[in-house]
Amino acid sequence: MTKPDRSRRFKRHCWSGPISRLARILGLALGLGLSVPGFTVENTGIGARETARLNTWLDARYEEEVQRSPIQLTKLGRKSRYNEIDDYSEAGVLAEYRFLEQSVAELQRDFDYEKLTPEGQVSYDFWVYRLQILKDSLPFMRHGYQFSSQGGAHSGLPDFLISLHSVDTEQDMLDYIARIKATARALRQSLERAQLAAKDGIRPPRFSYRNVIDVAGKIITGAPFGKDADGDSPLWADANSKISSLQARGIIDAGAAQALRDQTAAALTGSLLPAYRELIDWMQADLPNTSALARGASSLPNGAAWYDYSLAFYTTSSFGAAEIHALGLAEVARIRTEIEALMAKLAFDGTLEEFFEFVRTDPQFYFSNDEAGRQAYMKQTRDYIDAMDAHLPEYFGTLPRGKLEVKRVEAFMEQDGMSPFYIEGTADGNRPGTYYLHLSDMSALNRVDMESTAYHEAIPGHHMQTAIAQEQDALPSFRNDIWYSAYSEGWALYAEYLAMEMGAYEEAYSDVGRLASELMRAVRLVVDTGLHTLGWSEQQAVDYMLANTALTEVTVRSEVQRYLEDPGQATSYKVGMLKLLELREHARAVLGDRFDIRGFHDTVLDGGSLPLPILERRINDWIAAQALPVLPHS
Repeated sequence: MTKPDRSRRFKRHCWSGPISRLARILGLALGLGLSVPGFTVENTGIGARETARLNTWLDARYEEEVQRSPIQLTKLGRKSRYNEIDDYSEAGVLAEYRFLEQSVAELQRDFDYEKLTPEGQVSYDFWVYRLQILKDSLPFMRHGYQFSSQGGAHSGLPDFLISLHSVDTEQDMLDYIARIKATARALRQSLERAQLAAKDGIRPPRFSYRNVIDVAGKIITGAPFGKDADGDSPLWADANSKISSLQARGIIDAGAAQALRDQTAAALTGSLLPAYRELIDWMQADLPNTSALARGASSLPNGAAWYDYSLAFYTTSSFGAAEIHALGLAEVARIRTEIEALMAKLAFDGTLEEFFEFVRTDPQFYFSNDEAGRQAYMKQTRDYIDAMDAHLPEYFGTLPRGKLEVKRVEAFMEQDGMSPFYIEGTADGNRPGTYYLHLSDMSALNRVDMESTAYHEAIPGHHMQTAIAQEQDALPSFRNDIWYSAYSEGWALYAEYLAMEMGAYEEAYSDVGRLASELMRAVRLVVDTGLHTLGWSEQQAVDYMLANTALTEVTVRSEVQRYLEDPGQATSYKVGMLKLLELREHARAVLGDRFDIRGFHDTVLDGGSLPLPILERRINDWIAAQALPVLPHS
């Protein structure tokens, strides 16, 4: 969300150079009090005790934080405050800031940083970092769009109720009904924030308004919102399914089931419907105030500063827009050369642009645009994941216990050409992680990159990193849950590359898909900065992506609109991946024969999602421990 903390513990540049001498590593390891076989460090016992005390304190503070968010409690698989929805107001954001500010003051007052173990120092710095990123976000509280194609209360809260609010008892269903009413309140709070932003001259692009109006309309279309409704609305269908399940299991009788249906209908029509109509009416009235030509962040009041903040938040680095743009151009050129080499192996006679057009349009690279094609796409995706799963022990010591499902996106949220995504499960395994696919238009889903995308979203990508982080009992609990884009998306893109090293992509065109996927992430560096700092139009961005990727035009337009709605996020993938590769090669160079790829991957994943500067320090601590000579005990 913001720039890294500028205190002494964060002065090391995110891209600092390697430690070149073993003596320096020895000094670092001993100075930090690492516990290494054959060595005794006087401070180790003190450090362990102080770190244990810190972890207990952090767990207590994080529990206070989690208890402030009913939604987060449900995501964690807990039923506390199960009848409530979070505070979506600006006052709610400020209250969260004040909570973290007070907690950091207590942390700095009550703990001696120098007495902590290296892992304890990581946790300390991470907690302080969280306050800093929230503090840096406050001047831009109204810049982040409340409603967009990427989400918002209008789509996120219904999806939350459908996907995450489980109903195992009659009380759970009563809580569901209470949450329908609370959703109306949260929707109005988001609407108020959107209206305040509009008064400041901050609005998402016109296409965002149209998409939000369309999705909001789908939520309130169907029974029970109209006497002659054609079919059930999404929430009504879900509620009926959950009530019927209670009745089928003998938990409630027919009379109780009908009473629950009556209460659900009343909440939907009496509370939710008016809130959605207010949203739709306001957006339709405000639509003429949006620009017909979508422009980037720099067109908004204080937009240049907002984009600088967004880059720092999403990349957790000090890279500026000009550096990222130049990095993108260089990476695009490098990857194009690799694809051209593959073209030669495939005996393709033509230019790279002609090759992209061939991959983009040839029928062999698509499943049929019908239910059979959708089922075939999902089966092939599951087959890739199952095959990869068998090879994980060769590259990872820690394996996830959490299960994974592959599902189609809920109908009211599904959009042609929209990217697939992953939603984490719960640490207790009661809710599996889910890889969601947009399958409404199969002509927008090219087969060449479906394998690399499966590795990105599932294993060894998002599912693996998220499940492993959740399952680390030795960490303070906040590190099991917090998510950073540069780390998380960087790892997922690295996972696509790692899959190649693990022997995947047996079909030549699947390897084309891998490179095309990496090329697309490099293109994002160019396009995102072009849109938000260089004044590129939406069409300029579309043209550049079509010339430099094999994506369909439907997908490209969806991608560009995503970048316009969420400035900076698209840069995090490549920045994070390159950092991970840099850290891996640095470790390999320092350790030589002592380098263990399983140990490196475990060190990256076992610590949870970290800002890149803190991850770098954690890797260097691991290098120090591996580099030390192991002496026999006397």
